[in-house]
Amino acid sequence: MAMNHSKLSLAVIFGGVSSEHEVSRMSATSILENLSPEQYDVHMVGITKKGQWLLYTGEVKDILSGAWEQGPVAPAFLSPDPTVHGLVVLRDGKAETLRLDVIFPALHGKNGEDGTIQGLFQLSQIPYVGCDTESSAICMDKAVTHTLLSAADIEQAHYLWFYADRFDAAPDTIKKKIKARLDFPVFVKPANAGSSVGVSKVERYEDLDEAIRKAAREDKKVIVEEGIRGQEVECAVLGNRDAQASIVGEIGASAQFYDYDDKYVNGTSQLYIPARLDQEVAEKIRRTAVRAYRLLGCSGLTRVDFFVTEGDHRVVLNELNTLPGFTSISMYPKLWMAMGLTYGELLDKLIDLAFQKAGQERP
Repeated sequence: MAMNHSKLSLAVIFGGVSSEHEVSRMSATSILENLSPEQYDVHMVGITKKGQWLLYTGEVKDILSGAWEQGPVAPAFLSPDPTVHGLVVLRDGKAETLRLDVIFPALHGKNGEDGTIQGLFQLSQIPYVGCDTESSAICMDKAVTHTLLSAADIEQAHYLWFYADRFDAAPDTIKKKIKARLDFPVFVKPANAGSSVGVSKVERYEDLDEAIRKAAREDKKVIVEEGIRGQEVECAVLGNRDAQASIVGEIGASAQFYDYDDKYVNGTSQLYIPARLDQEVAEKIRRTAVRAYRLLGCSGLTRVDFFVTEGDHRVVLNELNTLPGFTSISMYPKLWMAMGLTYGELLDKLIDLAFQKAGQERP
């Protein structure tokens, strides 16, 4: 019997109600430019900053600038109804359905990699790339991640976390706890914000108030971590339960810490692939990355970020990023390219893993 090699109907979802909306457009552009047109029938679904879902049928090049919103677009949204198995598109007051085989969410930060949209994917029963609702939510919340990883004896920076309303009620109690438990400088972060938004480096006790209020504007939970002097390194993990770790990459930061502008706007940070590390330390990073990935139930992909301390070379886990930056200059794809996969092959592999996770054969 002849195999029917019909194309897979794939939706790439980008944008989103998130402080990382622009980065998502960058990632989506790279993904769309590298998906094989022979294999995939690609549908572009953009979510505006206001949360409006639109099926975009224009040129890929207009996504980056945001000009895609001017059209051609039609209102469209993913149906939670598994019998639809795809998008509901509204044209001239009529609803049409567009069946999807698989979804690639090129979304970062809130409403994109925090489990919210993954819940919708799960209801729709459409296979999708990346972590599920639970692991996305866990990894997005630094307080929860820290708590679970410390139960597994994975070394992390000393930290404490609290609800912002507790700080309003008793700021001195919380500040005294920070002073007693942590050495300055500390980093004050919203527990759930995605990329470095709302993060402050605090050198002095007197500056805690302002930093905590800044973080609290982004999230109801605030986390305070002891600053670590050392190399910032990252490891890309790929797979489901049988996940594998890439070689380790290193960021030579140009700013005080590797902040949002450094990553995406100025592009000034230097990447070293492989990282400048002893082999033994690099192996420990890879082992720890896979262990944390499995422990937290990740699937598809996650970038796991670490510090290697100055002097004694301790491996300290910083965070897990379930939908890391995916431009052609981002660390996650670059690490796999250094392992011999092309960007396009990496996308194919992630799509295969989406079907595997859903317990389905790739059609």
